Amino acid sequence: MGCLGGGVLVVLMVVGVAVGQSVRDKPPCKFPAMYNFGDSNSDTGGISAAFQPIQWPYGQTFFKKPVGRDSDGRVLVDFIAEQLGLPYLSAYLNSIGANFSHGANFATGGSTIRRQNETIFQYGISPFSLDVQIWHHDQFKSRTKDLYNQVQSPFEKSVLPRQEDFAKALYTFDIGQNDLSVAFRTMNNEQIRAAIPNIISQFSSAVQHLYEQGGRSFWIHNTGPIGCLPVNQFYIINPKPGFVDEFGCIKGQNDMAIEFNKQLKDAVTKLRAQLTEAAITYVDLHSAKYGLVSKTKSLGWADPMNVCCGYHEKYDHVWCGQKGAISNGTTVYGAVCKNPALHVSWDGVHHTEGANHWFANLIFNGSLNDPPIPITHACYRN
Repeated sequence: MGCLGGGVLVVLMVVGVAVGQSVRDKPPCKFPAMYNFGDSNSDTGGISAAFQPIQWPYGQTFFKKPVGRDSDGRVLVDFIAEQLGLPYLSAYLNSIGANFSHGANFATGGSTIRRQNETIFQYGISPFSLDVQIWHHDQFKSRTKDLYNQVQSPFEKSVLPRQEDFAKALYTFDIGQNDLSVAFRTMNNEQIRAAIPNIISQFSSAVQHLYEQGGRSFWIHNTGPIGCLPVNQFYIINPKPGFVDEFGCIKGQNDMAIEFNKQLKDAVTKLRAQLTEAAITYVDLHSAKYGLVSKTKSLGWADPMNVCCGYHEKYDHVWCGQKGAISNGTTVYGAVCKNPALHVSWDGVHHTEGANHWFANLIFNGSLNDPPIPITHACYRN
C-alpha cells in the first residue's frame, strides 16, 4: 500500500510539473487590470480613507510618507502590480487622487470573510467584510460604466476602467487571517473547526459571484502562519512546554491555519470544476511565510519575533509611531529599528517591505502554486 501511494504521489508531481511547463511555454497573459479583495495584508489605503489615516513612520522605506499601507513600504499586492506591469492599485474608498484605469483595491485593514458582530473601535475589525467588498465591486463596475459613457474629456476617461477589461483582469484575494484572529479570541478549538466550513463557503460564493460578473482569472492566497505573528506572543509570559514550536510560533494557531488552508484548497478544486471557464490559482503563501520564519538565522535576518517598529518589553507595549507610558513611569516612543530590511515583522502584526518582497519572489515563479504556474500565466486554465 505504501509503495502504491508513493507511486501515485510521484505521478501527480510529474503531471503537475508537466502541466506547469506546458503553460510556461505559452505567451504571458496581458492583464489590463487587477481587482483585489482582502485585509491589511493587501490594503493600499482603504481603511485610511474610511477612518483615521495610518500615520508616520508607516511608509518610510519606499514611499517616504504614509500611504495607507500597514508596512514600512510596499505590500504584496504592490509587487504583484509591478510583476504584471500595472500601476499600484488605488483604494476603492479613496476619493482623492485615485486612478482606476487599471483596476481597484477593495481590501481594507481588519477585513474578514464572514461578517463580525464588532465595530472597528473595539478590536479593529473592519465593517467591510468580503461580501461588502463584493458589493463595492459591483457598484464600481456599474457606476464607472455609466460615467465612462457620460464624460467628455480625455482625462476623465483616462482614470476610469474600460468595461471590456473586467473580463480580462486578474482577481486577487488575500483574506481569512482576521477570521481566525477573531475566532481565537471568541471560540474554543471545537467551535473554530465547526465555523471554518461556513467561512470557506462564503469565500467560494464571492468567487462564484465575480465569475458570474465576467471574471475569469483568479489568484487566491491562502492564510499565513498566524501563530508566527509576534503580537500573539506579547501577552504570553513563560509559555508551557509545547505551546510554541522551535521558531517561537504558537503551534495551536498554526495548526488551525493549516486546517483552514486545507479546506480552502479543497474549495478551490471544487470551484475549478464548477466554473468551467475560470483559471484559478491557489497560492501557498503559508509556506512562503513560514519558510522565511524558519530560515531567518541562516539567511542573516533578525529574529522573526523581534518587532521592528514599536516598543515591546515584557508587560510594556507601545505601538509603532505612538507614545505611551510604561510601567516605570517614563514615556517612550514606538520607534523604528535601524534596519527594517532585515526584519520580518514591521509592527508585530504586519510584515516589512523586505519580507513582502521575499514572499513575492517565492510565489511569482509558480513553485508554491497549484497549478504550478507563474503569475504571468495565471490566465490559463488547466
